[in-house]
Amino acid sequence: MQIAIVLFDRFTALDAVGPYETLGRLPDARTVFVAERTGPVRTDTGNLAFTADRSLAEVPSPDIVVVPGGPGQSAQMENETLLDWLRTADATSAWTTSVCTGSLLLGAAGLLAGRRATSHWLALDQLKHFGARPTGERVVFDGKYVTAAGVSSGIDMGLTLVGRIAGDEHAQTVQLAAEYDPQPPYDAGSPEKAPAHIVDRLRARSRFILT
Repeated sequence: MQIAIVLFDRFTALDAVGPYETLGRLPDARTVFVAERTGPVRTDTGNLAFTADRSLAEVPSPDIVVVPGGPGQSAQMENETLLDWLRTADATSAWTTSVCTGSLLLGAAGLLAGRRATSHWLALDQLKHFGARPTGERVVFDGKYVTAAGVSSGIDMGLTLVGRIAGDEHAQTVQLAAEYDPQPPYDAGSPEKAPAHIVDRLRARSRFILT
C-alpha cells in the first residue's frame, strides 16, 4: 500500500506528521512525501524542512492520498499542476484524505462537491465555495473521502482510517505504541470552549474572509 503525503511551501508540519505516524503503521505500507519537485520543502515556520523524495509526476496512483494544510495552502489554490495531480491520483485511490485546510485544496480540485467535509474552524465556511457541506466534526468520512479538522486532528483521522483498513485492534496497537492519550492542560481546543477574546483574536488574524 502506497501512501502519498503531499508537501508544498509553508505547509503545517503536524498536518503531515500526524498521518505519517499513524497511517504509516499500516501493514505493508510505504509512505512517500511528494511535491512538485524533489528536495526540501519548508514548513510554515520556515525553521523545519521535510524532504520530498518523489515528484508528483513520479507517484501517479497512490493508494492513499494525504493533503495537509497550512498558510501555504492559499498560494496553491490555483496551482494546476497540483490540482491536476490530485484529480488523477483520486481517480484510482482507495482513500483521498486531508488535514486542516488541505480540504480546501481537495475542494479546489473539484473532489468535494456535494460531500460532507471539515477543515480548520477558521476555514470551515470556505468549503461552501466548492459545493461541499461543512461540518464541525473532527473527522468526516464521505465515501472514500476523509477530511480532518485543524492540525492535531490528523492524528485522529489517521487512527480512524487505520481502524477501517486494518481493524480496531491494529489501530489500538498503533495508538498505544504512540502513547496517544490526550490530557491537555487547557480546555481551549475548540472555539466553543476557548475564551471568547482568544477566539476573536484568532479570527482577526485569519487569512480567510469569514462569512
